[in-house]
Amino acid sequence: MLNNVGPAEMIIIGIVALFLFGNKKLSELARGLGESTKEFKKIKKDIGKEIDTD
Repeated sequence: MLNNVGPAEMIIIGIVALFLFGNKKLSELARGLGESTKEFKKIKKDIGKEIDTD
């Protein structure tokens, strides 16, 4: 999906997001995204362990 998006475009998207949401909301959003990614990886690892034991 994001194969054609380069570094310049990502910077522009980041600046626009900063203007739209503000610094505080953007940091909360990034924190939530990081926590959900960590939880997803943990669940993926647990499922892998379950499959290996069966």
